[in-house]
Amino acid sequence: MSTSDLDAQKRVLNRLRRANGQLQAVIGAVEAGAPCRDVVTQLAAVRSALDKAGFAIISTAMKDCLADPDETSPDGNTPEQLEKLFLMLA
Repeated sequence: MSTSDLDAQKRVLNRLRRANGQLQAVIGAVEAGAPCRDVVTQLAAVRSALDKAGFAIISTAMKDCLADPDETSPDGNTPEQLEKLFLMLA
């Protein structure tokens, strides 16, 4: 794995850890009977963190694909599959 791949992986893991912490806050807020506004605000933060992690993963795969468009990505995705994955998050 290249240095840029490791950096990308670290960024994704950081985002996922942040989302996990935010999700724990949502659960705690619901358990504590927090106001709807607080719960929804935390849910939006979780969704945003997960979306950013997903886009980062797809972006890395697309960069690999652009480097060699006739090959599938290292994880076996074709450009068409990557487009479908991207659209799932959009």
